[in-house]
Order: sequence, then structure tokens, then C-alpha cells
Amino acid sequence: MNEILREIERLEGEMVKTLVELIRIPAISPDYGYEGEYDKAMRLLEIIREWPFDRIELYDAPDERAKNGVRPNILAYYYGEQGEESPRMWILAHLDVVPPGEGWTVTEPFKPVVKDGKVYGRGSEDNGQSIVSSLYAVKALMNLGIRPKRTIILAFVSDEETGSKYGIEWLMKEHPELFKKDDLVLVPDGGNEDGTFIEVAEKSILWMKVKVRGRQVHASMPDKGLNAHRVALDYAYHLDRLLHEKYNAEDELFDPPVSTFEPTMVKNPADSPNIAPGEHEVVFDCRILPDYSIDDVLKDAKELAKEIEGRYPGAKIEIEVIQRLDAPEPTPKDSEIVKLLRKAIKELRGKEAKVGGIGGGTFAAYFRALGIPAVVWATIDELAHQPNEYSKIENIVEDAKVMAALALL
Repeated sequence: MNEILREIERLEGEMVKTLVELIRIPAISPDYGYEGEYDKAMRLLEIIREWPFDRIELYDAPDERAKNGVRPNILAYYYGEQGEESPRMWILAHLDVVPPGEGWTVTEPFKPVVKDGKVYGRGSEDNGQSIVSSLYAVKALMNLGIRPKRTIILAFVSDEETGSKYGIEWLMKEHPELFKKDDLVLVPDGGNEDGTFIEVAEKSILWMKVKVRGRQVHASMPDKGLNAHRVALDYAYHLDRLLHEKYNAEDELFDPPVSTFEPTMVKNPADSPNIAPGEHEVVFDCRILPDYSIDDVLKDAKELAKEIEGRYPGAKIEIEVIQRLDAPEPTPKDSEIVKLLRKAIKELRGKEAKVGGIGGGTFAAYFRALGIPAVVWATIDELAHQPNEYSKIENIVEDAKVMAALALL
């Protein structure tokens, strides 16, 4: 093991170089008006085809909006001691990143900078760090001619940031033969600063768009129309209050321990101060404890819509579900993957890891829905989606060590 750890440390410079190269290639969803992950996936393929993987597979999910009409998903296999018959461990990272956003001061989003032991750039932490850590955990084994106890399947998939329709969800639907009930699954796409948090559960996710229609009118004559903005404000206020009061249970497994219902986006066509708009939209991001049903939340939202419509003759309120993910059963705290990861963290870092749940959505939920235990873990400063996003070089290296140890335990 010590030999492997030294080899991973020796590869630090190569890790940084690879991360910098990948950050330079934007991989943003067509949902945001970009081309998708094709260029980044092709460059990654060029890199790993020079390595002695036993098998590399490319699965292209069709999406006519994306470059070359596809969203690539890459699987790279490094067989264990028993060859193809070895037990298997997945490590899954995503190729796509969120749009650049505003407020960058250290560098421009896709012009990575290495500074003060950190690599800055969009996608550096989310999820570039884990792409590189998983790659070089395996490369260290390859360089030393060591076969792990378990076959390692590195998965680099598309579309995580906008729902996984063209990524892990598509793979599970179109290629169910890829997945086995006794697989171990690590998703390095969440964690904390010292790498002691193992995520075993997620809340249900509901993104719903509320569309309010009234009748546009000059703002000086509101009685001649119906201000959709006012109707939407009334509805959003009462919906926010209703959901927080009704779905108020706490579960200490999660942080925060409650369901959350956040209005996040608003839109209306009024482009002048003296227009009372006839349309208005507001989006709610709901992260719901598994004890509650998404269907119940939607039912309450629709019943309230009818009530508010009654207060404003002529108003129409529609609810559109943008994204829905019903929380599967948590990964058992005594499952093999949890025990092995806790052991690796204890042996390599001398720390006791704790398990818990999160409000965010990850690939792990899809595996749990298949009855395959999965954990989410990484060592990160939680800079995802923020300006000046960075990855600590130390975290890249140290996470690679844990991943290598997992394959050997």
C-alpha cells in the first residue's frame, strides 16, 4: 500500500496538468444553449486510450441539440485479480459543468490558473477533481503492475447538472446489463473539507414552475386588466407558507434536517415600468424528506392554485414539473461500501467518518433505486457552481489514495 501511495504522490504534476486541460474545454448542457460534453469526452478518450485499461466503452445518448447529436458516456474497466470474474466497484464522475456565471476575479472560468496549491476554473471541483482522482488512482496501480481485488469501472457521464436524462438515467434504461446487484458504487460528487462525511441518503427533488396568466394592461389603469405579477406574488407567498407549515418534520440524518421549498427563478414579459404583465412565472426548488410524497406536495400546490384563482376572476395558474426524483431507500449504514470506505479513511487519514444525508441530487440515487448500495464521498471545500471555483491539489492527491485503497480492501 505504501508503494501505491508514493506512486500517487509522484503523479501529482500529471494530475494537475490533466485537470487544467479538461477545465479548458467547456462541457455545458444544451439546456443552457451550449454544445454539451462531446469535445471534453473526446479529449478524455484520447488520454485514457494510451493507458492499459482492459476495456473502454463509449455509449452515446442521442440528443440532436448537442454537438454531433450525442451526449457521450465513457466506461473504462481495469480488471481485478480474478479478471472479468472479479467483484466490481464503480467510481462515477460527470463530464458536464454548469455555465460560467458572474463574479470571477482570480481568472476567467475556462482559463484555469494554478495558484496557492489550488486549481481555479469552472468545473475544477465539480466534478473535475474526482475525474482526475479516479483516473490516477487507477494509473498508479497500472504503473506498478498491481491488479486490485475488485475490478474498477470508471464512469465519466454526461448531463448530471440538468437531470441525467442523457447520462446515468439513459445508461440504466438503455443498457441495464451493465449493472449488477452486488456492485459497489462510489460517487465522488459531494462531501466536506476533511473528507469525513459519507452520504448515504438524499431527499426527493421537485422543481416546479408556476405559470400565472392574467391580462396585460397599462399600469395606470389596473382595473382594465389583471396583473399576473400580483396574482403570482399572492400564490407564491401562500404556497411557501403552506409547504413549510405542513411538511415540517425533521430528520437528523440530513443537513439541513428539514424539507426545503425555495422560490428560485421569476420571469414575466413586462419590459417597461408602466406595464402590468399578463403573464408571470416562478420556479420552486423543493428538497423533500423521504417521509413525504412528492404527489402530496403537487396536490397541495394545485389545490391552492384553484383557491387563488377564485380570488382573481379570470386568472389561470398552471403547475409544470421541470424535474422530479423520488428519493429511494437510503444505503444501509452497515453495507459493504460504507464499511470499506470508513476503513480506508481511518487507515489513511486517522479519522472517523460519519454518515448522513443531503438535499442535493447525485448519481447515487439512481443506483439506490435499483437496490444497489451507493455512497457519495469526496474531500471538497464546496465551491461548486460558485465564482472562483477551485480544487485543492492536496485533495486531488489524497482522494486518489482513498480510491486506490478501496479497490484493494
